[in-house]
This record gives sequence, C-alpha cells and structure tokens, in this order.
Amino acid sequence: MAYQPKKRKLTAEINVVPYIDVMLVLLIIFMVTAPFVTQGVDVELPSTHTAKTVADLYEDNSGAPIIVEVDQDGNLGLSVDNGDMLRGLALNDLLTRVKAELQLNPKSLVMVGGDGRVPYSFIIETLDALSQAGVGSVGLMTEPLDQ
Repeated sequence: MAYQPKKRKLTAEINVVPYIDVMLVLLIIFMVTAPFVTQGVDVELPSTHTAKTVADLYEDNSGAPIIVEVDQDGNLGLSVDNGDMLRGLALNDLLTRVKAELQLNPKSLVMVGGDGRVPYSFIIETLDALSQAGVGSVGLMTEPLDQ
C-alpha cells in the first residue's frame, strides 16, 4: 500500500487573539492615565468654615452648574454641567456663553472660583461683568477649612 496524503481543506480565518491582546493593553493604558488628565484651570480657592458643596447647592436647583474660574494670571475659564473647562476665554466670549446657557436653563447655578493668589480686582471685574450681563445670582467658590 502506497502512502496517500490526505487532502486538507484550506480555511481562511483571521486570528483575533493578537487583536484582543492589543485592545487589553490599550484599555490598561487608558485606565492608568485617566486620573492624570486634569480638567479646569489651576486655582487655589480660599478656605472658609461655612462652605457648602456643589452637590448641596445642586439639590436645590434643577439647572446645570455654570462654573467661571479666574486663575492667578487673570485668565478666565468656563465649565458647564461639569464638562471640560474652556480656558483662555475673553470676557465678552465668556459672557456670551453664560447668557446662552442661562437662556437654555434659567435655573442654572452660576459660580465664580478665583485663585487665592489672584488680585481681588480680577474677581470684582468678572462679577461686575456677569451682573451687567443679567446674571441675577452668583455664588463664590471656596474650599472648606480642615479642622
């Protein structure tokens, strides 16, 4: 009896195991680097004893919080509903965006956070501009004092 090779059927399949390995590595990289992504302007808020958290204030209103931040150089930033901070806005652009958000949701909280090292005049200019733009109530952001 002579040896007869068996006929094997050729299959064209993609091996997905290496792709799964790459996806797991990417997932781990994103999970490790996510806490290091900072949002907002670097602001050292002044501290007080009677500070309320945004969550406490947010329970009273149904609107999305609008946060205006002034860094130590006087640069303005804006965040709506805990979204990404838009940095380096001009005062007119900031006022336009705040007015637009208030027209969409009039119950929104407007809060101003100023760096503890910023000259007080920058905070007052921002508050005055918001008042002239028709913002009726503005909260000032602080950090609670450690006891």
